[in-house]
Amino acid sequence: MFSMAISQLERVSGNPSADVRLTAEIVGKVHIKLRSLGLDPKDTTGRELYSALISLLKKHDTFLANRIGIDDPEDVGQVLDRIYDVIPALGVPMKAWVLKPAAAKRLLRQTPPKRVMKQLGYRSVDSMLKRESVHELFAALRFLESKEWLDRFITKYKTLKPSDFETRNIELIRMDVDKWGKSAMNYVQSTRQNITYLKEVGVVAMMPLPIQKMSGLTIITLPLILHYINEIRVYATFFKSRQTRADFAQTIIDTLVSDPGKHASVAGQHIHWRVIHRHLGSEHASIADIFEPHVDAEDLIWRKAEETLYRLEPALHFWYDMEYVGVTFDGRPVSFNLTDIAISYANNLAYGTQSVYHMRQNIWNEIYLRYIRERSVEQHVAKQFGQSDLDADIIALGLM
Repeated sequence: MFSMAISQLERVSGNPSADVRLTAEIVGKVHIKLRSLGLDPKDTTGRELYSALISLLKKHDTFLANRIGIDDPEDVGQVLDRIYDVIPALGVPMKAWVLKPAAAKRLLRQTPPKRVMKQLGYRSVDSMLKRESVHELFAALRFLESKEWLDRFITKYKTLKPSDFETRNIELIRMDVDKWGKSAMNYVQSTRQNITYLKEVGVVAMMPLPIQKMSGLTIITLPLILHYINEIRVYATFFKSRQTRADFAQTIIDTLVSDPGKHASVAGQHIHWRVIHRHLGSEHASIADIFEPHVDAEDLIWRKAEETLYRLEPALHFWYDMEYVGVTFDGRPVSFNLTDIAISYANNLAYGTQSVYHMRQNIWNEIYLRYIRERSVEQHVAKQFGQSDLDADIIALGLM
């Protein structure tokens, strides 16, 4: 299926050999990084490479932690406290078009969250909304309320209008274990991560960890928060671009429930808005004006987490522009993606079981980005966003 997808993308874009060029680029990057690790590209084994990357990641975690003022990189409380303080000072784009607090409160009044109220000791939803942060309450819905309640709650989003949204800074919040109890801990253990985000509300939440010591926490948590800030901005721009459409509210619901990712179709391949957004914000784009006046240049700014990290700690430049790079040994890729290596390190994953998910996701995104740069593909994407749903479907069918 991968080969078929590439073949179809090549055909509709005029056979630019983007796949061949990307392959050559990846091979070249792998060779450069192997040499920088002191390894010989001709006879390095996968186990040797994986071990070298883990060792480097461990060293970089210490560098990064020390750079932001952390004395003990394994002290969970100190790491999370310091990251919470340092994020606002990093200078990353933080503005997004998200739900107004008043609209968020209205939704909670329509469907009072009984379990959240019980956890906090409130009998009245109005009393709770008067005293508590609505953004923190929204974060708590995920781990306290039942799936049935959440399903009922999301139906209330049908009443949302563009006037219920505003442009403001994304908020980073800490969920206190004494306040939210074991449910917060259980959520972290079940999802295997302590950072979550709410697309429509513009919130990144740091959940409490059930341990006091953890390796690699700084180099996992900091880029993950930066990634989620980017994600909120990506989705916020998508919602903003759809505000004049009759299906505005339903688009939000569908995105939050299943994120279908069928925002454009090229050669039978569905392309996620995430890819389109990155293209629109790049120097290669010539179609950004079709989203005016609702989407402006600031909405399209996208900065890689690795770029922010190496500006903070220059040693981390090793990982920059490597998010889609990997090399296969023994039937499984060894990823150069920073998040994959950080996950492998923190979870002590043995060679052969290493994380490769983020590299695989990013290589698909990179492939689509390379083809969207081709004028013919870019124009097909522009037509799908510039016309009605019916016309877009016809255009998409014509490309299959």
